[in-house]
Amino acid sequence: MKSLKLMLAALLLMAVALAGCGNPKESGEEKNSANKEEQITIHHIRNATEVVEYAGKKFLIDPMLAAKGTYEPFPNALRNDPNPLVDLPTSIDSIIKDVDAILLTHLHYDHFDDAAKTVLPKDIKIFVQSEADAKEVKKSGFQDVEVLQEDTVFEDVQLIKTEAQHGRGEMAVAAGSVMGFVFKHPDEKTLYVAGDTVWYEAVQKVIDTHKPEIIIVNGGDNQFLQGGSLIMGKEDIHKVYQAAPDSKIIVVHMEAVNHWALSRKELKAFIKEKEMSSNVLVPDDGEAYSF
Repeated sequence: MKSLKLMLAALLLMAVALAGCGNPKESGEEKNSANKEEQITIHHIRNATEVVEYAGKKFLIDPMLAAKGTYEPFPNALRNDPNPLVDLPTSIDSIIKDVDAILLTHLHYDHFDDAAKTVLPKDIKIFVQSEADAKEVKKSGFQDVEVLQEDTVFEDVQLIKTEAQHGRGEMAVAAGSVMGFVFKHPDEKTLYVAGDTVWYEAVQKVIDTHKPEIIIVNGGDNQFLQGGSLIMGKEDIHKVYQAAPDSKIIVVHMEAVNHWALSRKELKAFIKEKEMSSNVLVPDDGEAYSF
């Protein structure tokens, strides 16, 4: 009972916090198109924060922009260091410059923090998962907040809301609702951002339905001392690979907040063991890929 209370306290801390591009691009696959020359560029910032350039538009995903050590650590976790554990790899100005829209998978502070609420323009387009999240974001002064649907279109880019599950069993209930999303455009590869989810049947369904050529998964196996994984661990990532063996899979949400459990080093060794190295990428903070 005591351990369950500690886990719930940790999740309450996340909820309370709600109220209250750097290195050179790494060469990758280029999209051959008779109509467009743009590449899809995915610039990993830190944790689950990504800058995605897609079909000529710039999207910012799950911005956590505070300096290292700004927030109290999540309790009942594997380490007690304040969050974030590492600094941003580049300036905030370079991250938010010319952003066309923001996508928030959910509102835990390691995905949308007070620093982001402060520096982002209040008139910027923001997509969220629910009316409840929209109401919360509007409390911070943001004016153009829209609930993502399965048929949303933004500037010719189709944005499709997908299901996600933030843990298993009681932990998934305690962690609350989350979403992923799919990017589609006639002249671009399909991109699937899975969000804070473990592997389960809905992830398989998204892959089967949309056949994404690029997949971003949150794979640091973050968890508290009891309750199990909140996001994907290495076996979950292997299942994503098995479901989409020809896709490029980018693993993020690693080593940035105090409840991470899977290191980049361990994951890279597992990827090599499972012979997935040509398709599963583990970026350092600040690293970018073009497709």
